[in-house]
Amino acid sequence: MINDIKAEAEKKMKKSLEALGSAFNKIRTGRAHPAILDSVMVNYYGQETPLKQVASVNVEDNRTLLVAPWEKNLVPTIEKAIMMSDLGLNPSTNGDAIRVPMPMLTEETRKEMVKQARADAEHGRVSIRNARRDANSMLKDLLKDKDISEDDQRRGEEEIQKLTDKHIAEVDKLLKVKEEDLMAV
Repeated sequence: MINDIKAEAEKKMKKSLEALGSAFNKIRTGRAHPAILDSVMVNYYGQETPLKQVASVNVEDNRTLLVAPWEKNLVPTIEKAIMMSDLGLNPSTNGDAIRVPMPMLTEETRKEMVKQARADAEHGRVSIRNARRDANSMLKDLLKDKDISEDDQRRGEEEIQKLTDKHIAEVDKLLKVKEEDLMAV
């Protein structure tokens, strides 16, 4: 029973880390990275479809992404979808490919993005702590129902705390990498 609770808590904590990773991918740095366009949805024959399912996204150079649609008639639709996204990017079309230049980040913009990254990291920490709280309350319920002993409960809480510490350290590590990435000129 305790192992099931621990496994469930670890699963929730890993999902929190994954959510944090995708939130960090949406915060663009000065360099071109294909993951920046992961949130862009394209109208593909009446269906909202992720960009990466209708085109290949590659890094052309440090500051430019090259989007190559698999169907040439999608070029204007993809260009419009990138412009309409909240990423602040201005694509340009040349034939059957779309170039997406990454604008230079000002110092003020970088600081705002660092603030956003810190807020996202704090949300990640909170969701990890919520997973810990849920697991600990399940352990207390088992103790109250006399399914486990107090020692088992204490041991379970210690294991869950170790998991929490490990995942929060991972959040801090991801945040540090993102901050360095954002502040690099």
